[in-house]
Amino acid sequence: MTMTATKRAATGALTGLALGDALGFPTEFNDVPSILAKCGPWREMALPTPAIVTDDTQMTLALARGLRAAMDRGVLGPDLAEPVRREFIAWNRSPENNRAPGNTCLRACELLELPDRPWQDASQLGSKGCGANMRVAPVGLVPGLSDEQRAGAAQLQAALTHGHPTALAASDLTAHAVRLLAQGAEPAALAGLLRSYADENRSHYHERWLGDLWTRSHDPSPEQFIARGWDECVGVLDRLQEALRAPSPETDPCLATGAGWIAEEALATGLLSFLLFVDEPLTALRRAACTSGDSDSIACLAGAFAGAHLGAEVWPGQWADRIEYQSELATFGALWDA
Repeated sequence: MTMTATKRAATGALTGLALGDALGFPTEFNDVPSILAKCGPWREMALPTPAIVTDDTQMTLALARGLRAAMDRGVLGPDLAEPVRREFIAWNRSPENNRAPGNTCLRACELLELPDRPWQDASQLGSKGCGANMRVAPVGLVPGLSDEQRAGAAQLQAALTHGHPTALAASDLTAHAVRLLAQGAEPAALAGLLRSYADENRSHYHERWLGDLWTRSHDPSPEQFIARGWDECVGVLDRLQEALRAPSPETDPCLATGAGWIAEEALATGLLSFLLFVDEPLTALRRAACTSGDSDSIACLAGAFAGAHLGAEVWPGQWADRIEYQSELATFGALWDA
């Protein structure tokens, strides 16, 4: 039995993602003093009743459905774009899409509906919002993928809406972090492992998955296009490593690694929240939700990292059982933990 199956990393990650999302939903758009006034001491924050999630969890499930459909047909490849496109359009049209979704996702999903147009025409090349990687965890949890498939799928799902090279690189890194933690990587080594991965992939453009996306930018070559994204991610990973040298659990993590509205900062601040409290997952979620930035996205990523690392059993039943979409999250968790 693999470590992933024993600890049920996929169930843990998806549950943690949704719990963080629900915890951060009421605190998004608030500064820390306002959150403390509303919620009391941050270490005692309660899961809201009902435990409603945002577009972060909704789009994670849309991606999960698209991945399952693509893999039911055979080997995962660039044709993943079609089932994921369909799921994103369905999400955009759903009456449940009323949780303050990002403008980039809404605009791109409308363009994805246009007939006979390549998906690259819908991609918003100026946007590196965290919508690209708040939903990418399933790519890190699906078993049996090669490194090339995992990286290509992570970047492709981002590019359907957010075509900025930093959105692609941050999504690839986020999926890679989830994968490493699910496989048992030491959290203390994680920032360094991600830094090495970024260096290795700096000039690798996944043309098989992304096609001619890069030609819609002002870059002279695909290698220079994608390198821009990796360089921005390396910059924020350096800030993460600096913050971890002198950890400050009582300080808003956004002050160290950014507010998380953009993809590379959501990755770094979600990671910082997790790494400050590696063995206290609920404290990590609460810290991530009590931030001045994009609290729900930061906390959903922190929850995905904590759940991938510690497994399904770390989330108390009185929280996990109340989360919106609990049964579908559990179904995908069981599928990928099997």
